[in-house]
Amino acid sequence: MTDAPPTTTSRSERRERVVVVVDTREQQPYVFAPELVSVVRRKLPAGDYSLEGHETQVAAERKSLDDYVASVIKNRDRFARELHVLSSYDVACVVVEASLDDILAHRYRSDAHPHAVLGATLSIIVDRTIPVFFCGDRQIAQRFVEGLLRRYHKKVTGP
Repeated sequence: MTDAPPTTTSRSERRERVVVVVDTREQQPYVFAPELVSVVRRKLPAGDYSLEGHETQVAAERKSLDDYVASVIKNRDRFARELHVLSSYDVACVVVEASLDDILAHRYRSDAHPHAVLGATLSIIVDRTIPVFFCGDRQIAQRFVEGLLRRYHKKVTGP
């Protein structure tokens, strides 16, 4: 499957299938467009999604809202170790399947104050220089991750 020829959508835009690596610890992996993405499962050094052959250059760490809050508040030491690894990558980010409004309105199970969650988020962005993208919901987050990985693939493989 990984040797599938590129498909052409127009003369100016080639759409080549990419091989996305999904971490084996990812419990509910995204389902990507099969005509554009092949998926392999293996343990990643950091993050949940990467590209085959670029596992230490690009990664997206996916978080549900409750998991994100737990990671930045209760499990922050473990999460900090993961962020430390991600900070050495060319492109890395945290993708949250919720909106910033969900944080500020305390739409999560933890008793952590929204200001603490926001502060932890700002620390990730400013101190660790890793962007955190609040994508609204799982479907939008999946499209974002697919687009990010396809764009990085295009960048490193050329026109």
